[in-house]
Amino acid sequence: MLSIRHLSKTFNAGTVNEKQALRDLSLEVPDGDFITIIGSNGAGKSTLFNAICGTFYADAGEIVLAGADITYLPEYKRYHEIGHIFQDPMKGTAPHMTIEENLSIAYFRAGRAGTLRRVSRADKALFREQLALLDMGLEDRMKSPVGLLSGGQRQALTLLMATMVTPKLLLLDEHTAALDPATADKVLSLTMDIVSARRLTCLMVTHNMHQALSLGNRTIMMDGGKIVLDVRDETRAGMTVQDLLDQFAAGTGSALDADRILLSKKPQ
Repeated sequence: MLSIRHLSKTFNAGTVNEKQALRDLSLEVPDGDFITIIGSNGAGKSTLFNAICGTFYADAGEIVLAGADITYLPEYKRYHEIGHIFQDPMKGTAPHMTIEENLSIAYFRAGRAGTLRRVSRADKALFREQLALLDMGLEDRMKSPVGLLSGGQRQALTLLMATMVTPKLLLLDEHTAALDPATADKVLSLTMDIVSARRLTCLMVTHNMHQALSLGNRTIMMDGGKIVLDVRDETRAGMTVQDLLDQFAAGTGSALDADRILLSKKPQ
């Protein structure tokens, strides 16, 4: 379980650029929950993810993962428990290293030992087996530099790197938004297969409101660094996009003004 209690974060405090990015935010995420997160730009979605990952420490509050307080745990130590995939496909991989080398670093870093070692034949066989599941032919290109791959291939590889050793929590920060529609559908389908097969606890930021209602079992909406709506299961199943917009307006006193959200098309 992930438990976030009264989390707050202000950037550039005491200056003209002061920004309160998280405001007394609390969230309970039981094991196996798949939560989609939606909100306007600047709502605090990515800030929340960065706080969970330890990119910075919160000003107040606590973060507990699987019973352990990780509020002030260094970022590098959270890699063993948390998978994080960014919107930019170039962020999750080292372009001048081979596919095999990228996989080995992720595999050994996320392993319980957390140390690098020589890649064994068994390791290579595992990497090849896992790559084959992507159905992109990457298992035959293990010695190729990752920089030669397309954006979609790199994002799929990043997904594999983040989940090959099952994490306690998977964070997806608009991880298909930078891909063309066909590739985005492919990567999203791979994501759902992996999350389902490994029964992962997952938080996914999306700007597509139809995805927000159709994927996972729970949807939260953020605004001004707070959670303003939290719906799940049967209640969510009967909701439409207009219902979400109406509830957002009721909870915040203003209409949602993000064009990317309003213009998101329903998946085919």
